[in-house]
Amino acid sequence: MSESTPTDAREPVIRCRDVVKRFDGRAVIDGVSFDVYRGETLVVMGGSGSGKSTTLRLMIGSLEADGGSIEIAGTDIVRAGRDDLNRVRLKIGVLFQSGALFNSMTLAENVALPLVEHTQLDRDIIDIQVKIKLELVGLREHADKYPSEISGGMKKRAGLARALSLDPQILFYDEPSAGLDPVTSAEIDRLIVDLTKKLGVTSVVITHEMDSAFTIADRMAMLDKGKMLVVEDRAWFEAVRDTPAAEAAQMNEQRRLIRQFLRGDAEGPITARREETNYAEDLMGSPIDRETIPSVVTTRRA
Repeated sequence: MSESTPTDAREPVIRCRDVVKRFDGRAVIDGVSFDVYRGETLVVMGGSGSGKSTTLRLMIGSLEADGGSIEIAGTDIVRAGRDDLNRVRLKIGVLFQSGALFNSMTLAENVALPLVEHTQLDRDIIDIQVKIKLELVGLREHADKYPSEISGGMKKRAGLARALSLDPQILFYDEPSAGLDPVTSAEIDRLIVDLTKKLGVTSVVITHEMDSAFTIADRMAMLDKGKMLVVEDRAWFEAVRDTPAAEAAQMNEQRRLIRQFLRGDAEGPITARREETNYAEDLMGSPIDRETIPSVVTTRRA
């Protein structure tokens, strides 16, 4: 599963075991296993195409795994029926990369929507809950604004308020810092840390922003080509990142790859691999057998 498997007496809230997802017969998630413990923030990172977003979609049930198991709060969502899956979804909140707000609704209406759809609360109680959630993210005074009237960072915070509306046990963040300026990104990071402490939620953050990752993470996981390389405490990754070049030359290739990614170095195993990869293989994702692929493929059925 990884270079070292952490030993922890805590019971995981999320338990992924040997998860596989294929597209067109090609495994984009290949035997991934890891745990997420109650109250922690686990950052899942990796380069473009490493499988981060696919892993997130599998965990929230928007994609169905082709193999393995994904237990969330005791329910294996890979084998769960629709009703069981919907019950699990009520325990989670998701902050999508774009915020995914409804443009025709005010911020207050966006946050209220899950409460209206999934609870029997009176409207007065819903209004109070909406104000509480918007206050948590610093947007209560902007409740009546529409998404088109606010900045990108505010949209992210509004999306987070909506993700919190049903008081979830688990929060999933998809690239929360993407597209934001450094100051706004730092504000979002601080908000994630504050909410985790105040609310005691378990957080899974998908990102390739290293400044953000090292700010918010308790533990970190590194994906590469659909495989889980390592899951370790933040301090382990800090030690790999900060290893001097002379010592890094003695590392095995996997650790040198991780170090290059963490540091954003222009040279290392990642760039060497890209240079060595056949162009057609890079485009198609697998070696091409030219003898078996016709130049024209009919789209008609006989």
